[in-house]
Amino acid sequence: MCGRYFILWEADEEPDPEMRALFNEINERYRNTLLHAEIAIGEVRPTNVAPVITGDGAHLMHWGFPKWDGNGVVINARSETVGQKAMFRQSIVTRRCVVPSYGFFEWSHGPGRKKKYLCRLTGMPLLMMAGIYNTFTDARGNETENYVILTTEANGSVAPIHDRMPVILQPEEQEAWLSDKRAAVEILRREGPELELEET
Repeated sequence: MCGRYFILWEADEEPDPEMRALFNEINERYRNTLLHAEIAIGEVRPTNVAPVITGDGAHLMHWGFPKWDGNGVVINARSETVGQKAMFRQSIVTRRCVVPSYGFFEWSHGPGRKKKYLCRLTGMPLLMMAGIYNTFTDARGNETENYVILTTEANGSVAPIHDRMPVILQPEEQEAWLSDKRAAVEILRREGPELELEET
């Protein structure tokens, strides 16, 4: 958790004004670039390119920090230990971001058929997740910007299917998450909001 989430990518058809503004900013900044051509549409998966929001606006980044041994990526960071891990320690202090979505996917692991659920905020079109980012150099010597999503212990609405959930930011918390270190610490400590789960 969180291993997949959902986002649309048609700025002219986007019904939510906040997301439409984000898409317009991304299109303006990245038009005619390779990153723009690689934007994930629909389900976002690890290593995909997707939009994130930092203190200086909207950016496109790859989902997942490269592992030290070069074998795969780390896509989540535990909120309880993010400040203790060498991979994340500096990013949580100076490189926090918001990961926009319409919800994230989770699978039940009980007996019988595995079920897939879309987890969303009740009555709200968007679900904004807390993230951190960093810059890395790939095997060809190219710099890439990558992000991970922070997770916390699942609350009662998610716990029946999984023991973790993303750290979800309420609208009034997003600016503080990006700019206020003390507020960010408090956000990491609180329980996440109740979600509605829709079987897909």
